[in-house]
Amino acid sequence: MGSSSEIRRNIAGQGVLGCNPTSEDMAAQHPTPPQTPQPLLFGELVMEILSWIPAKPLTRLKLVCKSWNSIISNPHFVKLHLQRSPKNANLLVMLREISPEGEVSVVLSSVESFIRNPSSTLTAQDGCHSLGRGWVLGSCNGLVCIWDGIEDYPNDFEFHLWNPLTGFSSVKSPRLHVNKYASFGFGYDESSDGYKVAAVNLDINYTDNSWETTVEVYRFGSSSWRNIDSFPAFPLAIEEDGMYIGGTLNWLGLQNTQGGVYDWGAVTLDMLVIVSLELKSETYKQIQLPNGIDELPSHKPSLNVWGNCLYLSHDYKKTHFIVWQMKEFGDEISWTQMLKISLQHINVELLFPLFICENGDIFVLGASNGDISKIVLYDPRVNNVEHINILDKNHFAITNDYVESLGLENVTPMIAKIDQKSAIELDCLNPMAWLQGMDSVVQESLDHLVVQVENIFVSYEK
Repeated sequence: MGSSSEIRRNIAGQGVLGCNPTSEDMAAQHPTPPQTPQPLLFGELVMEILSWIPAKPLTRLKLVCKSWNSIISNPHFVKLHLQRSPKNANLLVMLREISPEGEVSVVLSSVESFIRNPSSTLTAQDGCHSLGRGWVLGSCNGLVCIWDGIEDYPNDFEFHLWNPLTGFSSVKSPRLHVNKYASFGFGYDESSDGYKVAAVNLDINYTDNSWETTVEVYRFGSSSWRNIDSFPAFPLAIEEDGMYIGGTLNWLGLQNTQGGVYDWGAVTLDMLVIVSLELKSETYKQIQLPNGIDELPSHKPSLNVWGNCLYLSHDYKKTHFIVWQMKEFGDEISWTQMLKISLQHINVELLFPLFICENGDIFVLGASNGDISKIVLYDPRVNNVEHINILDKNHFAITNDYVESLGLENVTPMIAKIDQKSAIELDCLNPMAWLQGMDSVVQESLDHLVVQVENIFVSYEK
């Protein structure tokens, strides 16, 4: 077994990782055809090493040789790479102009860049994608679910999946017709290895103030929507999407309401509940709010998910803003108060969460003072508040967790967008010379694996 330095030389040398350049590749680089080098590492080690490299460089590495393209395109590799991709490192920010013809754009950013300079992040052209009048329903495993309205049919919608990294989009869902009041949710069903959209329709009969719900589910790749059991509570904020976590979609609801039209001031605390739809069984369960909430908030609370944790936020006596975190999803005892901050201290009238960093180190909050919308960065460790005026009264932002992934698993792509200039440049390169010149992130990933490679070689020798 060679030393670590020898392994590094092998990794950077020709024939590395089971990738032998073709004769055409080599002819462009050498005056005489060289001997074809033999693979230095087993196929399992190739997959192991490539699985630790970030997704964006991997999209270019697919062009190095056919064997790497085969490995990186393999569904098993896509899942393995997703499991090893850093979580909570990226954001998908949706920006919309508030107007009947307002267009929607999406900005992809690392959390670090967003916190360091949110103004530049949201106004940069790089990483910005226009969705026209589409809407981001959610992001899961690197796939973004987008719904599109149908012109002249305001209550009809179609849904599709989009991978911002690769540019692939799925076939659109069958058209869905909904009532005036409807909420949607998007998530992954591990049991069927599929992605689903749930639509909650609320029908209010204003004559007798009665109400009922219907719920339809669509699995991407199927041919139709299916009805499931009705929603077991009155949807509290029907305009808000269901929050995906742990194979479930979650909404706030009201129990024991007297009718479809209600006065928030008449609602009692024990009526509030979280309704959780399990995507595997397509059944519901109810989750109680934190015991520490001792009186009804002045405004409706809101649910969010970041970093695989469920958050509940609300105001308190119109003077404070409070955020709770459910540390173990489904365990009502694990509710923990993460933040309680004075609105006067931040000098705003209204707060809502945009993003919460892991461990609650930084809270990125949306704030409003009359006609002015802004972003507030709050660091509870040093009680520091920073105001950033980047949104006027005609725009608002919504953030989603986002992880870069390689493809649309089990979904047939319709559209493939590729940077042709990069492809041409790569085609002209000696693949191994290009590999040696990979950016520092990829080099660090390879260095990180040297010890693992040594250990695996030792196990093979035994």
